[in-house]
Amino acid sequence: MSTTKVRPKQALEYHANKPAGKIEVNSTKSVSSQHDLALAYSPGVAEPCKEIAEKPEDVYKYTAKGNLVGVISNGTAVLGLGNIGPEASKPVMEGKGVLFKKFAGIDVFDIEINEEDPDKFIEIVKSLEPTFGGINLEDIKAPESFKIEQTLRREMNIPIMHDDQHGTAIISSAALLNALEVVDKKIGDLRIVVSGAGAAAIACTDLYVSLGAKKENILMADSKGILNESREGLDEIKSKYVTSEKVNNLEEALVGADMFLGLSIADVVTPEMLKSMASDPIVFALANPDPEIAYELATKTREDVLMATGRSDHPNQVNNVLGFPYIFRGALDVRSTAINEEMKLAAVKAIAELAKEQVPDIVLKAYGKSSMRFGKEYLIPKPMDPRLITTISPAVAKAAIDSGVSRIQITDWKKYEDELLERVGIDQRLISRFVYRARQNPKKVVFAEADHINILKAAQMTMDTGIGTPILMGKQEVIKSLIEEHELEAIKDCDIIDPKQHADRIEEFAKEYTSMRQRKGMTMHLARKAMSSRTYFGMMMVKNGEADVLISGLSNDYPKTVLPALQIVGMEEGVKKVAGMYIMNTPKGNYFFADTTVSMNPSAEELVEIIGLTHRAVRFFDYEPKIAGLSFSNFGSARGDVPSKMAKAVQLAKERWPDMIIDGELQANVALNKSLRDEMYPFSDLKGHNVNTLIFPDLQSGNIAYKTLMEIGGAEVIGPILMGMKKSVQVLQLGSSVREIYNMVAIAVVDAAVEKGDGL
Repeated sequence: MSTTKVRPKQALEYHANKPAGKIEVNSTKSVSSQHDLALAYSPGVAEPCKEIAEKPEDVYKYTAKGNLVGVISNGTAVLGLGNIGPEASKPVMEGKGVLFKKFAGIDVFDIEINEEDPDKFIEIVKSLEPTFGGINLEDIKAPESFKIEQTLRREMNIPIMHDDQHGTAIISSAALLNALEVVDKKIGDLRIVVSGAGAAAIACTDLYVSLGAKKENILMADSKGILNESREGLDEIKSKYVTSEKVNNLEEALVGADMFLGLSIADVVTPEMLKSMASDPIVFALANPDPEIAYELATKTREDVLMATGRSDHPNQVNNVLGFPYIFRGALDVRSTAINEEMKLAAVKAIAELAKEQVPDIVLKAYGKSSMRFGKEYLIPKPMDPRLITTISPAVAKAAIDSGVSRIQITDWKKYEDELLERVGIDQRLISRFVYRARQNPKKVVFAEADHINILKAAQMTMDTGIGTPILMGKQEVIKSLIEEHELEAIKDCDIIDPKQHADRIEEFAKEYTSMRQRKGMTMHLARKAMSSRTYFGMMMVKNGEADVLISGLSNDYPKTVLPALQIVGMEEGVKKVAGMYIMNTPKGNYFFADTTVSMNPSAEELVEIIGLTHRAVRFFDYEPKIAGLSFSNFGSARGDVPSKMAKAVQLAKERWPDMIIDGELQANVALNKSLRDEMYPFSDLKGHNVNTLIFPDLQSGNIAYKTLMEIGGAEVIGPILMGMKKSVQVLQLGSSVREIYNMVAIAVVDAAVEKGDGL
């Protein structure tokens, strides 16, 4: 559960924005010529068809089946919405597909089936086995979900998992193992009370039993009370947790209990009930959006309570995304015929053990923490931890191999881990990490062009996600009208400043500006004129500490925003020249391009400054820079001013920063192709490294390169990022989308929060 405020109109616009929905299908092979077409379809496609007909297992060799999961639902138990039908469930299933792809590199077809009869549903899903490498069942109501999953697991020869059951069970079990270690209790001695008797609650309890919990120590309640011997008409699933104890309700059950597991509704546990539990009570209140007892209330009631929820704004979030992408990844990679108990337990133990390891800086930065250590407030890893895939997936794969359900073996586990990191697209999480960091220390953000709807929508996102407080600049009547027209409720009470309505402030800022630049031709007349501009006025607010961040440039040429930034805010101490950088988010990962916006034709010495700023900025984004200085030459293979300038700059950079990983001059393809580069130039200081940072010899080449890659290569662009400023000022590209503006706000907020020596 995220704490981000999501507004209905915003959510609808997000899904309706063309192309509608959240997923698409892309070709993995070139189809750019008649020959390609002949290979892809007729007549070439006949060849893999014949091979598969002869040897069915070759379907994994010649098709996408091995990396394809079906997310299948009938929409009978969707989120907190209930039985809303298959069509209405489709946005959820598409969303599940997005998570599979983002976190584990797994492709998904979502299939919504208009069938509530479990037997018919089973037959439909069984018929899809030739298509998929695995099946993720989703949002199917109990008790039908139990029958459906059990039957499909028994009768199909690919991994099947109902995530609503087993995802929650696996993550909460990992949290439980670690909680027991913290409170020094044994699972076999644990008296457990469960609120909820649906699919998730049953699956969690089953897994706790597999880990050593005793059935006779478990009390389970549904909406009608405790499952005891006086209850009639209980189905087979609930019956296995019927107790002989004369207990009728949660209040009675919780007396002396060691653990409470909640998968029911909000506020069913009172402070008095919590007080009645045993010492060091373990409370997993997992109802969403509001837990069975609020975190703040629980921790206030008992200092010794050890708590987990489904929410991201409290410690120990039990989030299924910690499990299902990586479990399926491991299962698919060994062509497992099932997801069995051994594989689930392996996932549990892998997650639990990861929480005990030292947390890397990249995770600390993502969550705005100086430290995270195993203990009562850190029982399970965070969802943005990049180690999850290399921890859980290998553990699951090994368990599949050891339990005899794998069809292929993995022998080189280090190579497998490398393949996982390459496949998953860890780089896609960059902005997410910065949003998390920004939330920890939100800032006042001046939006200098608040009369533009994209700016206002980005301002609302800034407010809703808690990363900053917007200050809107422009004409009050125009901004208020746009806010009302587009139902931007979050920002309706934000400060709106029209400089032209603040003559006293203009005069005050003009005097200061004149004083700063009186020996550079500035007069009071010119200063007053400048300060009537929103950009100049906003820059003065940032300079004087009235705001922390300024965002501008959506409707102005880049130099028109950079100039007042340089004149008013100024460069960081020791910086001689600012520079601009773009982050290119590509299918192969993130790449950093500089200088792409500021220096027209920098000298070798100025390139050194750009290299230094870029190196620091790349580290700011939690990457280790591997830098190539570009030209049309490879180590002197061609003569000219550009190659010699870049070669000199690289040499000076090496002398200034001996530990920097950098070389050049190099052609772009050679720089980016490690195998080619290492073969042709084995002496290079870049040998063995994957280059992720490109320094261009002039603005022209950098600008052309990033715009070409953006339009033709389909790269998502983050930037331009202004490096070397004394305070946080970021300049947008003309016509930036709402998402692009918001990304820049998140970056600027984090930049404003750090020491400038570690910032941009």
